[in-house]
Amino acid sequence: MNQQQLQQLTETISNEYFGKSFRHTARFNNRLQTTGGRYLLRSHDIEINPKQYMHFGMEALIGIIKHELVHYHLHIEGRGYKHRDPEFKQLLKQVGGARYCDSLPGAVRKETYKHLYKCTDCNVAFKRKRRINTAKYVCGRCRGKLVHIISE
Repeated sequence: MNQQQLQQLTETISNEYFGKSFRHTARFNNRLQTTGGRYLLRSHDIEINPKQYMHFGMEALIGIIKHELVHYHLHIEGRGYKHRDPEFKQLLKQVGGARYCDSLPGAVRKETYKHLYKCTDCNVAFKRKRRINTAKYVCGRCRGKLVHIISE
């Protein structure tokens, strides 16, 4: 599938499921790694991860396009277009869009935790992005003293 076919498919889905036209650009973006697609707020364009189409086929692609079109149409209308908004959830369910896309094989997210703490009483380990004050904070399970183990 090429860019022109993707544009045509997006316009067709928009007319068929939303009853509204899609007047902006839909394109493939090879740089997308952990997401199936994205809606760009400033330009109103939609970018799709071509790897999702290659690995999971047309059905997954249509689900991703519907998801991004829900963002698109709600944002254009000035309604709640974010994932947490009830309008978004309702419209997504109504059109049958994908809430999440499948993980690509071989795509691994980097672990962003830099600090490791361990409780002296119950020996439970905690990973944290930011350093915490061990004099102020205690173990969430047993309220024991925390010890800073590793800082990467």
